[in-house]
Amino acid sequence: MSDSALIDLDVQPGSERENDSSSKGSFTGNTVENVEEQHRKNSPSLASTPVNGHECANPGRETSNSEIEYTESENLSDVEDVDTSVETLLAGLDSKDWVLVCESLNNFRRLSIFHKEVMLDALGDVILLIVKSLKNPRSAVCKTAIMTSADLFHAYGDCMIESLDPLLVQLLLKSSQDKRFVCEAAEKALAAMTTGISPNLLLPKLQPHLKNKNPRIRAKASMCFCQSVPYLGVEGINSYGIDKLIQLVAPQLSDRLPESREAARTLLLKLQTVYEKSHELTLPMSDNRELGSWEHFCQSKLSPLSAQAVLRVTNIAREGVIRES
Repeated sequence: MSDSALIDLDVQPGSERENDSSSKGSFTGNTVENVEEQHRKNSPSLASTPVNGHECANPGRETSNSEIEYTESENLSDVEDVDTSVETLLAGLDSKDWVLVCESLNNFRRLSIFHKEVMLDALGDVILLIVKSLKNPRSAVCKTAIMTSADLFHAYGDCMIESLDPLLVQLLLKSSQDKRFVCEAAEKALAAMTTGISPNLLLPKLQPHLKNKNPRIRAKASMCFCQSVPYLGVEGINSYGIDKLIQLVAPQLSDRLPESREAARTLLLKLQTVYEKSHELTLPMSDNRELGSWEHFCQSKLSPLSAQAVLRVTNIAREGVIRES
């Protein structure tokens, strides 16, 4: 997806979002009316946090005073009827009734926690419908979808890598919004992604977003990238390629936003430590040590300006450690 498309996705008119098409998989046998009836029986009532104070008209259901409960994962209870919940899930997620969509999202969260194996075959279809909910202009639907994404990462991890791209795009967009409660939820979901998906699979997905034209999206992607790399471990970092990693991270040192710059600095210090430990035993001679130094390595792999920026950051940090000792 192009950078401009990333910027434009979040400002689509509501009518266009409602028309987004998505696969309904093999579980769509019930009508929406039947699904709503089943959800009334199986889902707890929605009550607690008001939806931004907005009153919402919805034919066929009194929702003007409805309130949505944002339940944390550890407080979710199991579904009453697994088979019914699975059969009605996709139709519920695709409903035009926003309250039913929120109920269905929470039901999927329950299924992913207590019965995750039953949704494996329909995971791709579910993710497309979660993405649709992330695009929904109603904040209650959007935030519930974000919380669902976090549970998705915890439950399925690498199993969802083939369907990750559209979900990642939306979470980066939402984490860059001005609505604080949406932004914070999206940041938690992205953190769950960095711990739930193996870095060797996740890093290539994040890499294109490091050059996004939107500085806020670029910063969020950089933070995810820099948080994911350490999970490779020392051997994994060497296998992935320290030279490749510093080439990707070095440009973030001159980024407009401090979050991106700080994430890059932290990762570069980690990479320096891994590099120097890896070369302590392989270069015992003094002449070879100079050729294998971190400084020589950076100068050989980066442009002069980028090498200078990286060495400035890592040398300052080293001088600080020496002073403290």
